Amino acid sequence: MPDAVMLFAAGFGTRMGALTARCPKPLIPVAGRPLLDHALDLTQGVPRRVVNAHYLAPRIAEHLAGRDVTVMVEEPQILDTGGGLRAALPHLGPDPVFTLNTDAVWSGPNPLDLLAAAWDPARMDALLLCVPLERATGRKGGGDFTFDPQGRLIRGGDMVYTGAQILATDRLHSVPEAVFSLNVIWTAMAAEGRLFGLPYPGHWADVGHPQGIAEAEAMLARHV
Repeated sequence: MPDAVMLFAAGFGTRMGALTARCPKPLIPVAGRPLLDHALDLTQGVPRRVVNAHYLAPRIAEHLAGRDVTVMVEEPQILDTGGGLRAALPHLGPDPVFTLNTDAVWSGPNPLDLLAAAWDPARMDALLLCVPLERATGRKGGGDFTFDPQGRLIRGGDMVYTGAQILATDRLHSVPEAVFSLNVIWTAMAAEGRLFGLPYPGHWADVGHPQGIAEAEAMLARHV
């Protein structure tokens, strides 16, 4: 099981409109608690926890003050998921890590526990937790992936990436750009047959847009 987790909290939250004018998206409350705290609940027991920040970074740092969490501020520019993860490696270490988006809530088994139980580094460079579209509350648009019979991921289909994964980080060092998405890494892994997926058996809600807040709260109320 990885001993480090990266929680992505640096984004601008532009789809949230006025809600993020003075509040970073990870601190928007859902069911009475900030999104970031919902995500942190899932990481209990992971020894090293890193949260990146850029937009309204002092608000996130203040919120996490006194907790056993490292806050890494990306400046002067935001680095996207790949660049942000690479910049955090001095805090995360060289081994495979969990990564977790902070703009979703979950109802069901702990996603990190499921990933750890299924992780096989002999076959995998990444294991992405995915949920079927019919259990992806608040999702706008279609899915991201299809599973092949061995569990490898193929682009396109009705499986939605949840924002939780285990990832081997060595390929990050081969990308020349400072700012890049983890999609670059996934594409290289897929070409070698080392990008895998795992289906999530519970319910998941995307809170990337204003109406997603009420939808997520309704999901949590239905699926305690």
